[in-house]
Amino acid sequence: MLLVRAGLRTTLLCRTHEQAEQLAEERENKRYLEGVELPERLKVRVLGGIDEQFRRSDLIFVAVPSKGLSEALAELKRQGVTGGAGIVSLAKGLVPPDGMPPTVALEELFGPDRVACVGGPAHAREMVEEGAGLVCASHAPALAERVAETFRSAGVVCEASSDPVGVELGGVAKNAAALAAAAAQEQGLNAAGMAAADIFTEVLALAKQRGSRSRTFVGRAGVGDLVATALAPSSRNRSAGELLAQGVPASEIPGRLGQAVESLETVKLLARAIERAGLEAPTTSALAQLIDGSLPLELWVARVRTRQPEPAPRGSRFAVWWARMRARLRRPGRA
Repeated sequence: MLLVRAGLRTTLLCRTHEQAEQLAEERENKRYLEGVELPERLKVRVLGGIDEQFRRSDLIFVAVPSKGLSEALAELKRQGVTGGAGIVSLAKGLVPPDGMPPTVALEELFGPDRVACVGGPAHAREMVEEGAGLVCASHAPALAERVAETFRSAGVVCEASSDPVGVELGGVAKNAAALAAAAAQEQGLNAAGMAAADIFTEVLALAKQRGSRSRTFVGRAGVGDLVATALAPSSRNRSAGELLAQGVPASEIPGRLGQAVESLETVKLLARAIERAGLEAPTTSALAQLIDGSLPLELWVARVRTRQPEPAPRGSRFAVWWARMRARLRRPGRA
């Protein structure tokens, strides 16, 4: 809808003929966005219905759950895409089985100059009715700015970033943190805050090891997205965490909510990725155990409440002291 508003000729590709026919006929997605009319200029087709449907596209937005990314990439590879087309991931998760960020998988197929991702607080209904605070990130500055400018033309705030993995891991962290906070909230708001903070700290360590910046996590793609998710009454991750706290098995939660909950899959991949990187992930690992049923709720909350973060390394304190000393020595009037 935003791409149409920006003036782009846009085609929405659906997974099934039934879905495509329903959206084309009703001009409304009653399951996910009831009451919001699809623009007449938006074409609706079925994926794979016409070969070479990607070869005329300048931008391809891959809007699938991260667990379905491999299948989507196989279809893109089968049909082929225009040599200069930008491939933009909208997934907020990790690719199984190793927990790979979506842009990394895309870059392996298309190269870093053609791949971007979008993150940030983007609650769907509010985004199309009032606006959002998006972040488009790519290792190719021109592509990031091009996509960002497209969204701006649709009346949405969108900043460009050169940190795609940071934006993606920020989105993963916010989903896991929202789930963790909701799962701990019945034991108090302090426990919820501790759970969310610990998850963010553990994912940030992974992101920094992969070359990402802390600034991305404290920006719109990380903290901004977390606040939007944590406050939204309709948030799937928040609702899933609340159901976990009530003792509902994770396998039953998508059925209860009527939608897939990506964080239930992502947390396990995230814990695996952090541990494979040789980093500590006690809270994320405990949340993964809560999800798979191997850790009772009481022990999950107890771990969050009793965990003491490691003190700052001595070298970090020295670095802060030395930075202050240098600043003092540079003041006017000192020889």
